[in-house]
Amino acid sequence: MDKTLQWLQEISEAPGVSGFEGKVKALLTAKLGNIAEVSHDKIGSVIFRKAGSQPGPKIMLASHMDEIGFMVKSITKEGFLKFATLGGWWEQVMLGQRVTVFTSRGELPGVIGSKPPHILTPEERKKVVQKREMFIDVGAAGEAEAKESFGIRPGDPIVPSSTFAVMANEKYLMSKAWDNRIGCAVMADVMEKLQYELHPNVVFGVGTVQEEVGLRGAQTSVSTVNPDIAFAVDTCIAGDTPGITEDQAASKLGKGVAISIYDSSMVPHTKLRNFVIRVAEENHIPFQLDFMEGGGTDAGKIHVHSQGVPSLVLSIPTRYIHSHNSVIHRDDYEAAVQLLLGVVKKVDESVYKELTEN
Repeated sequence: MDKTLQWLQEISEAPGVSGFEGKVKALLTAKLGNIAEVSHDKIGSVIFRKAGSQPGPKIMLASHMDEIGFMVKSITKEGFLKFATLGGWWEQVMLGQRVTVFTSRGELPGVIGSKPPHILTPEERKKVVQKREMFIDVGAAGEAEAKESFGIRPGDPIVPSSTFAVMANEKYLMSKAWDNRIGCAVMADVMEKLQYELHPNVVFGVGTVQEEVGLRGAQTSVSTVNPDIAFAVDTCIAGDTPGITEDQAASKLGKGVAISIYDSSMVPHTKLRNFVIRVAEENHIPFQLDFMEGGGTDAGKIHVHSQGVPSLVLSIPTRYIHSHNSVIHRDDYEAAVQLLLGVVKKVDESVYKELTEN
């Protein structure tokens, strides 16, 4: 396994549900702390500053560190855990999946359960099991053992359990939490490569917190950075699996980085979008135009900061998003890194003036 794959495995397997992103932040800091100035907002987002050859526009590259997961809500007298969801979960993908409960005493394996179909009525079998009817089994003999021996308490985070895998076609990579650890990896790689590039601006690579529960770290970190231009680096729905039509999801694995033309939280800055497309075309970087009618990204908060921040979303197409296992294509990841590097090297004061003049 090459160094890039080792890095992607490490960052995707790291636990970091919303509000508990510390281990992801530690990985990013270990990678970038010696090459960039490190600071934080006051709710946990980490900010890496890399100054260029000129004090040009401040460019923010935002990637959220959190993944969807769960939190212990209560413990039944029989020792099962009732849980709250952190982020958007679809009941169809939850049952029977393994999870890891993080307690003050260590990690515990568990499985999401419900009543088995064998004892349901024919009508009940036709219905989707609701989250409120599910529970997590950690192998406790009762409430006392779960609390006193295992150290489980309400508020403990619960992380989907899944391991990184290179698939039969080695360009296809499967893991948990690609949303949005692949965005974090893109941001970190861009910041790392900027050591060897001249750029006429100041770049801020930001790992934001709590995106999946309301874009919260984006709002606090953009106030800290106060950027001139911003890019949210995230994932989008891959439309290349059975049952998805072109007008539902346009992006496909292996066809390039996705440039957003619309999502439910933001209409991207048109001049910035067109500028980025030109950079991609001039550098022969594969790209796709993407839309997402049922979701948003950190850019939804960033672009309305202060007097407004010209913003754009660059995404990695991802299959089976918001589940325990998702799939990306290595070429799309590498295209995103190259495109952001090309953009950063080209954005100076004159470009910024053209983008913002009415």
